[in-house]
Amino acid sequence: MHHTTTAANTPDWVLCENCRAAVYGPRWTRNHHVCPECEHHSRVDGWTRLEQLADPGSVEPLDRPAPDDVATDVLGFVDTMPYGQRLARARSDTGLDGAVLSAAASIDGMPVVLAVMDFRFLGGSLGVVAGDRLVHAAEAALTRRVPLVVVTASGGARMQEGAVSLMQMARTSAAWARLDEAGLLTVSVVTDPTYGGVAASFATLSDVIVGERGARLGFAGRRVIEQTIGRELPSGFQTVEFLLERGHVDMVVSRTQLRPRLATLLRLGSARVPLEPVDRDAHVEPDRTVDDAEMLPVEEPSRQVREARNLDRPTMLDYTGLVLDDFQQLHGDRVSGDCPAMITGLASIAGCRVVIVGQQKGHTLAELSEHNFGMSYPAGHRKSVRVMRLAAKLGLPIVTLVDTPGAYPGEQAEEQGQAGTIAESLRVMMSLPVPIVTVVTGEGGSGGALGIAAANRVIIWQHAFYSVISPEGCASILWKDSAMGPAAAAALRLASRDLLRLGVVDGVVPEPAGGVSGDPAVAGTRLRSALVASLSSLATRDAAELVDERRRRFERFSRLDALEPSTTALRTPRKVGSGDEMAS
Repeated sequence: MHHTTTAANTPDWVLCENCRAAVYGPRWTRNHHVCPECEHHSRVDGWTRLEQLADPGSVEPLDRPAPDDVATDVLGFVDTMPYGQRLARARSDTGLDGAVLSAAASIDGMPVVLAVMDFRFLGGSLGVVAGDRLVHAAEAALTRRVPLVVVTASGGARMQEGAVSLMQMARTSAAWARLDEAGLLTVSVVTDPTYGGVAASFATLSDVIVGERGARLGFAGRRVIEQTIGRELPSGFQTVEFLLERGHVDMVVSRTQLRPRLATLLRLGSARVPLEPVDRDAHVEPDRTVDDAEMLPVEEPSRQVREARNLDRPTMLDYTGLVLDDFQQLHGDRVSGDCPAMITGLASIAGCRVVIVGQQKGHTLAELSEHNFGMSYPAGHRKSVRVMRLAAKLGLPIVTLVDTPGAYPGEQAEEQGQAGTIAESLRVMMSLPVPIVTVVTGEGGSGGALGIAAANRVIIWQHAFYSVISPEGCASILWKDSAMGPAAAAALRLASRDLLRLGVVDGVVPEPAGGVSGDPAVAGTRLRSALVASLSSLATRDAAELVDERRRRFERFSRLDALEPSTTALRTPRKVGSGDEMAS
């Protein structure tokens, strides 16, 4: 039975159940049942949800067998009434034959399969019929080679079906695993409430978890937890806003913005296609990257250190606006947190869809403090590994932007396994079957930098640096005097020209007059061109070639005699132009 939201079945006035404000009925409908006064999101039925998300006229309900009550009620369950009577009442009250609606549709022209849970039908509980519908939706997405979007609303597994209901958690998880193997994007839209067996299976297995504002998500309900632990839980506990801070959801979106947000995610993460050379005509200037160290001016290493640390230099989040299109930030490591020093997401560059990972500092003391001065906790590296694995699943190139003094060396970071998370990141990157391009945009500090820089191609800004340790740290350890930092900087050969000569980087991007901090717009244009050139050069390689090339790139650092720079070339002064002259 199809449902249509019309003026005829919308009341003249609606009373908000949260703030008790009276809202004009048509306005309530236009605002997707969100109170314009307090932003409270009221529950909506499944058909209304489909209409809110899908393009008009695009909804094509998926064929499905009618429920078999005899097969469903395998226990003959009776509480205050027989289970069969409960099912009959739910069908009569809702006009539905189960808790899940599934349909092929499009969202802003992007094809998708939608599976929507309706809380009105026995609390959206997960039973055999709901499991069938969800698995069928996943199979339809697999057949059509399109993403699957599931909208969850459930109290958990259906008690009246006993252990058979419990088995639906495994069935749906297996269906999501098949979509992983096929390289198809899955998105969960978590609405209020999503608990129990649904939260502990497909709802939290999707590639991207979008929380609708104010929704609650958890395994056990608040009351059960409070009774178990014997104390009151904090306000906002289990809301998606609470879980966003703790790394368990990717984003929180108001219902009024949900459709355009899903459309962007679908465009960026749609079905795997062979990589093609990037469109160089898509507002991209000629690449200025220098791959010959002799073409670069000799500069004082300590100056490059100062320039790299200049707080006016564009940050990772600045570059998302200067270089990328349609950036969608993904939060959380899905384990313990969302490190603010590590930014990850989906985006596109000149028409090429990419996964982006980078370290974020800031321009002010407040911003630096907010992002932990660009020093990642273990959660940051776990988050980056998560989204890089998503890139591998979807067949998307990876771009990483390095700007960190190093991984955070604090007590909590050590307790959470800082060293192990960096090691795991390196291992994962060495096996990813997609192109990886790294740009050192500021400081390239030690293992914290390398942890996201095991790439096919590494490029660096002219006034950035990359080193095993900070100059000051080196001076303190070896000279016993941090004032010897400039001498250490020179000895470490950490400047871009020396790094290119050593083969640590593959190219140097000249900075505009006044440096990247002096003209961020021009800097963004140059970096965009450099990335387009690098991505285009890697697009023709297959997965095996990419992995082999990446491993061989680092294997060559075993031949130190071949890497040893000419002492004369590095130390003999020669008359060269300034960086600004060279850049122009």
